[in-house]
Amino acid sequence: MRKNNDFGLLILRIAIGFLMLLHGISKFGGGLEFISGMLVEKGLPGFFAYGVLIGEILAPILIIIGFRTRIAALILAINCVIAVLMAHSADIFKISDHGGWELELLGLYFFGSLALFFTGGGKISASKNNNWD
Repeated sequence: MRKNNDFGLLILRIAIGFLMLLHGISKFGGGLEFISGMLVEKGLPGFFAYGVLIGEILAPILIIIGFRTRIAALILAINCVIAVLMAHSADIFKISDHGGWELELLGLYFFGSLALFFTGGGKISASKNNNWD
């Protein structure tokens, strides 16, 4: 069977981008106030909550279409690390009730975006000639 790395990267981009985009869209329904409150509680400005929209809305859209995939994937990976530090640090070494890692979904987003950072978006993407593609 012939390898098709570019089609595989397209599938990875769509999976990571679409699933995180759905996660980010849910924040529009009042979730930003919760995030803003958590930031203020930790001594950070509440408007940093809008960074979540960049990491969970804009970056996934760029990943899906394959425009500056590497920088968008890096933004998503950083977003995942910040989410762990801000809201899930107590769960890093926990096993869920179903036997998996408590942070497995966040881990999949992180490691998937990290893979895209190192590989780029492939040939089936909106842009492919820049170092950040």
